[in-house]
Amino acid sequence: MSRFKRGNKSIYNINYHIIWIPKYRRKILTGDIKNTIEEALIEKTNELNIKLEKLEIMPDHIHIFVRCNPNISVSELVKQLKGYSSYKARNKHSELSNKKHLWSPSYYCESIGHISEETIKKYIEDQWKTFDISSK
Repeated sequence: MSRFKRGNKSIYNINYHIIWIPKYRRKILTGDIKNTIEEALIEKTNELNIKLEKLEIMPDHIHIFVRCNPNISVSELVKQLKGYSSYKARNKHSELSNKKHLWSPSYYCESIGHISEETIKKYIEDQWKTFDISSK
């Protein structure tokens, strides 16, 4: 029963694997920018009371695996994460301040059941093993 959470009027197990990319899939998520975005995502998930299970920031995309409560929709969650991380990164890094949009408006989301949780975590962990360095 540990994978289930209990709310005031519900018992739930809501998990999402979410992926999004920078506008034009620019390879800008490196170094200090990557660190700023990671800090922002951790801060925002804590503020929203969302459990961040796994996060991997690649140079041109982000994978995030979260456990949510039923009070927030996935579209609102993504809006909050992308908006806050963009705000923090653009304010801290002058090279991003002239960009009208940091993120592409789209995202990928998959709901994850208990059977595939470990598979998704492993997939996110293995991102660097499959990343084609020659495409930089």
